[in-house]
Amino acid sequence: MNETIKLEDYGPVPATEGLPGIPARIIAQHRERYELVCPRGFACARLKTGAYYGGEEQFPTVGDYVMIDYIENGDSQILATLPRRTLFSRRDPGPVLREQAVAANFDDVMILQSMNNNFNLRRLERYLALARQSGARPVILLTKGDLAEDPALYLEQAARVAPGVDLHAISARTGFGLDGLRPYLQPGKTLVFLGSSGVGKSSLVNALAGEELMTTGGIRETDDRGRHTTTHRQLLRLKSGVLIIDTPGMRTLGLWEAAEGLESSFGDVERFLGKCRFSDCRHEREPGCAIRAAIAAGELDAARWESYRKLQAEEAGLEEALRRKREWSKNVAKINRQRKKSARTDED
Repeated sequence: MNETIKLEDYGPVPATEGLPGIPARIIAQHRERYELVCPRGFACARLKTGAYYGGEEQFPTVGDYVMIDYIENGDSQILATLPRRTLFSRRDPGPVLREQAVAANFDDVMILQSMNNNFNLRRLERYLALARQSGARPVILLTKGDLAEDPALYLEQAARVAPGVDLHAISARTGFGLDGLRPYLQPGKTLVFLGSSGVGKSSLVNALAGEELMTTGGIRETDDRGRHTTTHRQLLRLKSGVLIIDTPGMRTLGLWEAAEGLESSFGDVERFLGKCRFSDCRHEREPGCAIRAAIAAGELDAARWESYRKLQAEEAGLEEALRRKREWSKNVAKINRQRKKSARTDED
């Protein structure tokens, strides 16, 4: 046991009275094996098969608090996932329709985009919708300010699609803008860093830590992007007591039940909805369309409207797919019950 390690150093521990096992927080995930910190120090663990694969428990992710059966000289067993304060999740990029939890129990979502070829407003809108859905505060960090001729131009563009969201232009390489991040860097607070590959997440972690905690990649000359370095999600504790969840770059970011996040992220669009002459207006060529009128008057950006429509359609498609999946599961369960009942009748 490492006497210098305290679970409390990794954030406020939820109430666990009456629950079996001891509490722990997951600090890294490697497929089916987890690294965690608990009152006994650092440990590795695997899921209790019956509890998780039987559908009773939510599969944990980095940042989650769990209850474990601690085993000193082997892998401990994760018994249950404790309730989450916040959760960032996306649609699993694989072929199966399901949610993929990315990070849990954080205070701020730091969305990183670099001020070079990576900068993409439509991708930023997608991240913002899911960040708002998570229940935490979104913060936008525009990285690699040393590569931008005029960072203010990038800030202006980002501000148009993220009204009310804190924006910072920074450079981990030169230290430009890092002082502006101090209000978020409080001991015991957990931040999650999200962004595409090569935006400089690992470099920023090192800059904030004041030491080389993460391996970083160089800049490719072909497309001005950084090389992907983070290979798995992990929670890091800086000497200052700040906790950072670093995540691998995500090529795809499918929405997952993000209706509330979309509504709060597109308030400038939502204010025109419901004001058309006809309640079933498709916002195309119908007379009295409030959306088309707002675009013509310069009150609503056309690209912003198209992005909203695309994300709304994706969310609606997901909801319908989930409805069909739930209905299918109910039917399968009903058939299985009938089969069991029939089998018992035959035995009698």
